[in-house]
Amino acid sequence: MFDTHELGRRPGAMQRLSREIAAPADLGLADVIGVPEGAPLKLNLRMESVMEGVLVTGTARGRAVGECVRCLETVERELKADFQEMFSYPDADDRTRSKAEPADDAEDDEDTLHLEDGLFDLEPVLRDVVVLALPLQPVCREDCLGLCPECGLNLNEDPDHHHDAVDIRWAALQELVVTDQDDEKDNMSGTASDGVQSAAEKQEK
Repeated sequence: MFDTHELGRRPGAMQRLSREIAAPADLGLADVIGVPEGAPLKLNLRMESVMEGVLVTGTARGRAVGECVRCLETVERELKADFQEMFSYPDADDRTRSKAEPADDAEDDEDTLHLEDGLFDLEPVLRDVVVLALPLQPVCREDCLGLCPECGLNLNEDPDHHHDAVDIRWAALQELVVTDQDDEKDNMSGTASDGVQSAAEKQEK
């Protein structure tokens, strides 16, 4: 929570604030990349008092950790996310709403962030801006080769790695060739054995 009491609901009053907070859980893209829970997140804020509430402009900086979508190695990225959000006074809607407008506009209420006893929670804003600042498909490097689809080897470690591809249309023929070669070797071995046996018989005679 951040305190705005020093602004005193005086339009034009401004306050600057720098703070380091611990990142909340699930700050980022689930199972892809995000700021680890508890990691330091540095905030630089400018709070300006206006008629409707407090306008907060700021920057969040931290370090995001994830997994390369190609080779599954760990990826780390410096994170910088800029944001600007209005936090309205609880009675601001009643004072500024036209009499012609409905008093129970649920859709507007859901989109409006309010101050509570002069305090505001920045976590919902941080979640939105951090997600937008992170890559949807992080890679360890732009030219990452990924993993071998056949054996799973990291191709960045061995760029020349490959498997000899066999056209399935020739696979049966290749098996026949191998079988013929084996038969030929067996025949040659048999012939050679017969020749040795004949020579031995002649010597005995």
